Amino acid sequence: MSLLPEPVRRLAAWCAVLLLVAGVGWVGVQLCAEFRTAVTPVLLALLGTALLGPLYRRLVTAGMQRSLAAGLTCVAVVAVVGGAVYIVVAALIDTGDQIVASLRSAARAVAQHFGAAGTGLDDLARNARTLLGKFGGTAASNVISGVSVVGESLAIAVLALLLVFFFLRDSHRVVGSLRSVAPGDTADLLEATARRAYGAVEGFMRGTTLIALIDAVCIGVGLLVLRVPGAVGLAALVFVTAYIPYLGAFLSGAVSVLVALADRGFVIALWALGVVLAVQVLEGHVLQPAIQSRTVQMHPAVVMLTITAGASVAGILGMLLAVPLTAAAFAVVHELRVRYGVPEPSDS
Repeated sequence: MSLLPEPVRRLAAWCAVLLLVAGVGWVGVQLCAEFRTAVTPVLLALLGTALLGPLYRRLVTAGMQRSLAAGLTCVAVVAVVGGAVYIVVAALIDTGDQIVASLRSAARAVAQHFGAAGTGLDDLARNARTLLGKFGGTAASNVISGVSVVGESLAIAVLALLLVFFFLRDSHRVVGSLRSVAPGDTADLLEATARRAYGAVEGFMRGTTLIALIDAVCIGVGLLVLRVPGAVGLAALVFVTAYIPYLGAFLSGAVSVLVALADRGFVIALWALGVVLAVQVLEGHVLQPAIQSRTVQMHPAVVMLTITAGASVAGILGMLLAVPLTAAAFAVVHELRVRYGVPEPSDS
């Protein structure tokens, strides 16, 4: 005779399972953080492979040798990303002095309007020597750490690009490798879950790219109509940063408004802000539900919580990886439910 009733024992069993899963997940996160220099390129390469897979398959279908097709695909992505970065940097350099001048004049106007003591530009310049003397050591250490971070980021990017090449070239061997390491008679299950997870990641990358392209075109056209200099470069910035949820839209929108303020004045800057906000509303209420709901099949609330959790764990990189990894996990769970005949929860 059991000492505990059946509902209590079921609750205890579920608590034990949740604790086990949480413990394994925590250990996995800690290991990934410990070996982040090796794990990060692999995850980024998987995203890049999911994004570039259709182009690679088209080249192979056209009769191109696999190594050459993978190499051309990597060269194409380097050319696109490098060109976008060059256009953005050139546009910002051309308007950099104007942006600084506009910000100075705006700060001076604010200081004169409020007339607060100690907030004018002259006061800031007068106290600059003291501030530099007090925080000079910290600034120097930050510069050194920043240089090391840039070097590490470049190394990760190069390694991720090389991994994309190998992942694309050897993609036809993945299924055989998975089936060879599957224990017992789980080869079919492992292959099905892997295909489902990769399909979810591929769908996320495809949907994000389409949304980024629409955002870049709409904002670029709006800036061209407003005759904002460097509109093409700013549109390229919108496209590149769209892969970072929420933060990317904020950064690209802020830069666009600053450039408009620098060259065209306050009124045009307000119009540019309106264009950016309108496109973001279009994305959040039309594009995201219509596109990502078909490719990722995740509720927007789940996406927001996932991004928040990813940011708390790994910063910007966590924001970038959180949604595709969660989409892959949801796809695996869905495949397991289908395999074992567990009914899906109804919407009603």
